[in-house]
Amino acid sequence: MLDEVARRVSDEDLYVCSVLSGNRNFEGRVNPLVRANYLCSPPLVVAYALAGSLRLDLLTEPLGKDEQGQDVFLRDVWPSDAAIADKLRMALTPEMFRERYGDVFRGAERWNALEAEPSTLYRWQVGSSYVRRPPFFEGLSREREAVSDIRDARVLALLGSSITTDHISPAGSFSEDSAAGVYLSQQQIAKRDFNSYGARRGNHEVMMRGAFANVRIKNKLAAGREGGWSRHMPSGEIMSIYDVAMRYVKEGVATVIVAGSAYGTGSSRDWAAKGTRLLGVRAVLAESFERIHRSNLVGMGVLPLEFLDDVSAASLNIDGSETFDLVGLEDLTPRAEMACTLKRDGVEQTLRLRVRIDTAVELAYYMHGGILPYVLRELAQGEENQEAM
Repeated sequence: MLDEVARRVSDEDLYVCSVLSGNRNFEGRVNPLVRANYLCSPPLVVAYALAGSLRLDLLTEPLGKDEQGQDVFLRDVWPSDAAIADKLRMALTPEMFRERYGDVFRGAERWNALEAEPSTLYRWQVGSSYVRRPPFFEGLSREREAVSDIRDARVLALLGSSITTDHISPAGSFSEDSAAGVYLSQQQIAKRDFNSYGARRGNHEVMMRGAFANVRIKNKLAAGREGGWSRHMPSGEIMSIYDVAMRYVKEGVATVIVAGSAYGTGSSRDWAAKGTRLLGVRAVLAESFERIHRSNLVGMGVLPLEFLDDVSAASLNIDGSETFDLVGLEDLTPRAEMACTLKRDGVEQTLRLRVRIDTAVELAYYMHGGILPYVLRELAQGEENQEAM
């Protein structure tokens, strides 16, 4: 987006829209300043581009005028099925596929020109801003340690319903003043080279700073501020959600996410669960979960819990001043009920929650701190058994 256009959109708080022929129309996907994105076929995207506006009915209003000043409608430029079939027959030939795929395993010239050392292990480049060694195995012991209870946990984000995985882990571009932008700027990377969260998904430092940082997410703890912000307690200071999370980690304070229904809807995005874990979140309390994201949370060692008895964050008047106790985590069973103690202003309230660890296998993942430590320990155990034989 041109700088002058971006300034106009921001200064006047304009609700700008786009059309795209992709498969995701989340807020901020095309551009952080574009709030509404509509999915269309490629020809319709071209048609709207010709029209220059979404505020018209393509079936009855003209796209524009021709050289003679006559109205041109969509029906005048939309090709017939027969015309499309004729063009395909002219453009696609068996020879084309034989030429393209006859030596497909040879690889492209630029790919083959890359230098690589023969090794079964990837050699991490310390200076890379795209691919960094993730911390998921740091400090991992060979034997599983007991799962510690969650006590005096603070709310990192208080969210509404239908929070998508794109709200939790956006894939689009980000600004210089975002936590990810500040980090890359500190690495001497210019704004024009930021690229996007999706392109930098191999760098956990970027992705964890992008967790809950969608420009349109609404954290009710952020004093009405839209985007990736939160409030630290008990100081009351408003900071980026990343900075609040890291401050809690430094203070040794556990955190939870509290949300409404259908938490984690949208595409299955692994970083929505990975980023949650790296921010230090121990549990997500919601009215209901999207099934794949619920499973991904368990796979990253984050406990998904559902409110029972028609209880919700709204009915509990949760505002971020309270703390949560979740005890007995070492004795969890799939889909069991457990008690949660909510403490606020010296008053304790007990509520019931449903453990959304749904199977024995998921329980094993959670007890090991996630699927990655579980698999690594299983592999190590298998090697030990072979050596013993």
